[in-house]
Amino acid sequence: MHNQFDYMGPNMFLMWLIPLVILSVIGFSIYTINKNNNENRGSKESALDILDKRYANSEIDEEEYLKKKKALKQ
Repeated sequence: MHNQFDYMGPNMFLMWLIPLVILSVIGFSIYTINKNNNENRGSKESALDILDKRYANSEIDEEEYLKKKKALKQ
């Protein structure tokens, strides 16, 4: 005599697939968050260094450069 628990068919597959998908999503989320945090930590330039580069690349004019440099040194 067979009952409904002898063979679960596709339900047995889903019982393993759903937790696997959930764990994969959690793992991917943790990886992505850590990757983004590590990229942000790599920038160790000071504000003055960034200002110097912006002036050297002609992103800002001399007047703005001197004004911001003075503000940074205060």
